Amino acid sequence: MKLVLFNEGRPGVLTGRGIVDVSKLVLPFGGHDGMCSIIERFDELEPKLAALASDATALPFDSVTLKAPLPRAKVLAMGGNYRENGLRQPAPMWGFLKSTDSIVGSGDTVVLPDVDANIFHHEAELVVVFGTAGDHIPEARAMEHVFGFTCGVDVSARMPPPPGGGGGMDRTRMPVSGHKSYNGFTPLGPCITTRNEIGDPEQLDVKLWVSGELRPDYNTSDLAHSIAESIAWATAMTPVRAGDVLFMGTNHQGLGALQDGDHVDMEITNIGRLSFEVTDPLKRRWPRGVDEVTAADIRTGSGAPGAKARPMG
Repeated sequence: MKLVLFNEGRPGVLTGRGIVDVSKLVLPFGGHDGMCSIIERFDELEPKLAALASDATALPFDSVTLKAPLPRAKVLAMGGNYRENGLRQPAPMWGFLKSTDSIVGSGDTVVLPDVDANIFHHEAELVVVFGTAGDHIPEARAMEHVFGFTCGVDVSARMPPPPGGGGGMDRTRMPVSGHKSYNGFTPLGPCITTRNEIGDPEQLDVKLWVSGELRPDYNTSDLAHSIAESIAWATAMTPVRAGDVLFMGTNHQGLGALQDGDHVDMEITNIGRLSFEVTDPLKRRWPRGVDEVTAADIRTGSGAPGAKARPMG
């Protein structure tokens, strides 16, 4: 089943016929609380949701505006969690938190902030949606806490290193990443696909296009640490509740710049397509296409993402 929030935050089911409004099942809640209510009560509500999805009138896709399916989620994110097409050995796990205020939905606009960034990158990622609360979840029980999955883009401002270097990773906690937490830096959606309909989440194709140009194109089989391992590690750092999310990291071989005027589409097998626009009031420009310098640096472990990039002109 594919669950959405639409228009003013009504919960719905995405079907082949359109969007079916299911808000009457969770009244008086809408928005984030309504979606969390569905997640927490899904075993009870699933037959009713299925009946509505099958029989109720569906709203045409072009008549609704999709929202982020979990607009107030706690956002956990794994870092360096791919083997870069098998070219890197798994490294020790690390991660970070992103501000809830950075979440936007499909069809929204990402505004690049006035900061001295080397480059702004897109990171297309599979996102875990938690169905039950947990703290120090053991790896063997981790998938029991997964409700479903969605698409997410971890928009990243690559900043120059601080004077004198430093800034090493602290692998004992999950700090908030300020340079990944600007407003709009967490596009999420278009829907939540429930775990029973996703297939093997570690065998999914992840693709992202910028203005029609395919950039990231990888499979989640390239994960360095499994979903269960990542959940166990992340929840040892911070607890989660139903409706929180975990970004699983990205394969960096397809990264490229985001810049003014870009239209971005992201798609994952069995989930759907997340789309957004990009604007930059400063009209900064970077070379188009894949950032091959960053791709090589990540493959070889010779540098941080975007460390050698700078705006043109």
